[in-house]
Amino acid sequence: MLYHRNCERRPILSTEVLSKPAKLLKSSTSIPSSRITSIDALRGLVMLLMLVDHARESFFMKYQVSDPMGLDSTSPDLFFTRLAAHFCAPVFVGLTGVAAWLYGQGEGRADTPAAHRAASAFLFKRGLFLIVLELTLVSFAWTFSFTPEIFYLQVIWAIGLSMIVLAAAVHLPRFWLVMLGAAIVLGHNLLDPIAVAPGEAGHVLWAMLHDRGMIDLPFGAQARTSYPLLPWFGVIMLGYALGPVFARHFAGAMRRHILFILGLASLAAFAVARFINIYGDPTPWEQGATPLLSVMSFLNVTKYPPSMDFLLLTLGGGLLLLAAFEKLPDWANCILSIFGSVPLFFYLFHLYALNLLNRAVQPVLGVDESGFYSVHHVWQIWAIAAALAVPSWFLCRWFARRKRASNQWWMRYL
Repeated sequence: MLYHRNCERRPILSTEVLSKPAKLLKSSTSIPSSRITSIDALRGLVMLLMLVDHARESFFMKYQVSDPMGLDSTSPDLFFTRLAAHFCAPVFVGLTGVAAWLYGQGEGRADTPAAHRAASAFLFKRGLFLIVLELTLVSFAWTFSFTPEIFYLQVIWAIGLSMIVLAAAVHLPRFWLVMLGAAIVLGHNLLDPIAVAPGEAGHVLWAMLHDRGMIDLPFGAQARTSYPLLPWFGVIMLGYALGPVFARHFAGAMRRHILFILGLASLAAFAVARFINIYGDPTPWEQGATPLLSVMSFLNVTKYPPSMDFLLLTLGGGLLLLAAFEKLPDWANCILSIFGSVPLFFYLFHLYALNLLNRAVQPVLGVDESGFYSVHHVWQIWAIAAALAVPSWFLCRWFARRKRASNQWWMRYL
């Protein structure tokens, strides 16, 4: 396992840390103050994929795709661009659970009731912070309006409420936390037949938990539950339960073996469930006119809410990447971990940057019927994202240093 301090020096191998004098070790399971590079690197990768997807939403206005993606209207390059972005939310929410466990282990608490209380308090406060952030700065970044007609409750909202739920769940024994998380991830599609229409009792709660829907707000606007919450509760619980494999005393080879086996098992379960085509996703796959269309149909899993198949595919892939990232070259881990070390800062910056960039080019390049400037090719989406990633990296590195040097309590929430 690698640790880093924002790439200002060579990353340190955990075996090197363990060879230092005993005074460096407060307990056998304590976590170093430096961050874990493999986690930040994977988080950085999915943040970059998110940047590509949001560039699509900002600059591909005439060619928006739905979820699940309609194969009759989506080109293969656009399909696989969108599919890559499917890994972002599950990996990020799972790593949020891991990070919560790591936070609880700080200051020599190890895996004790005090660690769970520390994690619970932090999760609850940061969860509330993220909910407020979704309704203010994030909402404004998408619309540039303080009074939009629709407030979109998206991934930051889902992470915030998942953290609040996890704040209570961390007090469960680890076995029951795993069982509850797995039951939600594997079983929530049993609830698909349940529908609560607007105006019926329980509509608001059901729209928040399982079905995307519109919620009327008291001041005349509406809220759109873009990210139904229930499956994400299961993902963050499983992430927290995975946390102990990143304890300092845990052998790196054993950790990689566990991550590899879990990832492979998840992908195998996805392949079997998807092939059987009975349970796991509300959209069955079909044989296409070509092998490529058949593969696209097989991978066309539902994100809103994330189906069992969707989560098995994306979390399985994420676990394999997490195992592989512990063996990445130092330079690659260093580049990616800069983005992953300050993900909330990067998230806010890139939303505003994309919106402002589109508005800046409109006087020169014009607008289409959507009222925005649109590109016409998928490769241009990737080019826009790559161009924005370069200054973003330097800004993230600057902010990471400021955050690490700051004694302000609120900086921990960024």
